[in-house]
Amino acid sequence: MASVVYFSSVSDNTHRFVQRLGLAELGLTAHRIPLRPSEPRLSVEAPYVLVVPTYGSGDEGGAVPRQVVKFLNDAHNRSLIRGVIAAGNTNFGSTYCAAGDIVAAKCGVPYLYAFELLGTAEDVRRVRDGLGRFWQRQSQVPA
Repeated sequence: MASVVYFSSVSDNTHRFVQRLGLAELGLTAHRIPLRPSEPRLSVEAPYVLVVPTYGSGDEGGAVPRQVVKFLNDAHNRSLIRGVIAAGNTNFGSTYCAAGDIVAAKCGVPYLYAFELLGTAEDVRRVRDGLGRFWQRQSQVPA
């Protein structure tokens, strides 16, 4: 079963956004990358779209949360990523949602969408609809 993997800090902005997507209705599951090193490591077993917030001021050295870097440094987890959606803050200027650019480039997957902070109702609708279309197209691609 395809899924959404996401990271959310203690602010829970990304977590709340993912909850609002209604993924179960799309036949998708959600898996959260652990916040603390003491939590069990996440290992995925199905293709997924990653939802990642942009950290700091968006500069490349710290834009992708270290927990996401650790998750993607696992070759098995990295092999199953199919796309990325990024959250950010327009106050970052030209580095708004830079984590999406970085992950997409390093993993060779499409950058599907960007939204600010915890997203608007329109962002939720667009991502939900887009994920449905994306996974439908993916299921039609020969293995």
